[in-house]
Amino acid sequence: MSRSVRRAFAPVAAAVTAALLLTACAGAGAGEDGNDTAGSQAPPARSAPSAEPSEEPGAGPDRAGSATDLARSVPQRVSIPSLGVSSELETLGQNKDGAMTTPENPDLAGWYEPGPAPGSRGPAVIAGHVTWNGADAVFKGLKTMKAGDTIEVAREDGKTATFTVDRVEEYPKKKFPTLEVYKNIDHAGLRLITCGGEFDADRHYYANNVTVFASMTGVA
Repeated sequence: MSRSVRRAFAPVAAAVTAALLLTACAGAGAGEDGNDTAGSQAPPARSAPSAEPSEEPGAGPDRAGSATDLARSVPQRVSIPSLGVSSELETLGQNKDGAMTTPENPDLAGWYEPGPAPGSRGPAVIAGHVTWNGADAVFKGLKTMKAGDTIEVAREDGKTATFTVDRVEEYPKKKFPTLEVYKNIDHAGLRLITCGGEFDADRHYYANNVTVFASMTGVA
């Protein structure tokens, strides 16, 4: 699977650049039955923490609770009890055009490696397919999640970070709010992303992205 070359962009500049890199829910693996990818704008590459957080501690709608930020460690598995989902994680990077790659296996979600690791400060990103060749894929039920639902991410260091959902949003791909989704935050956050909206079978394309915003609330 392809990986991006890490870039030393400032966080905001990287996010603005990423806003121009839209991928469709088609392309890699699009078959005759119309499967999708979890396509979305590529998040900015990970960078050193800003000297000044973009939000006041504890403020804003994306702060369900708080837990001490963890050192970076590769995530191994994501579990979503409310959906009955437990998935090992592929590693995602960027295509040559800068768009985020998508999982090769429709039954597995993938972690965007150039961004923060789940449990570290910042908006970690995990993406997955919603359907594949007409069959349900790993993130089929993502849009049904609700505030208060929990997400668990098991990490290579043996720790499991628990995240609580703050909100679930659905955005048209053509108006995806990159800065809102991927902006600097003062805590360990998580973004789950898949496709949404009506499926265009002729174009093998979903018009929207579903994004789950969550904050880390515990570590085991």
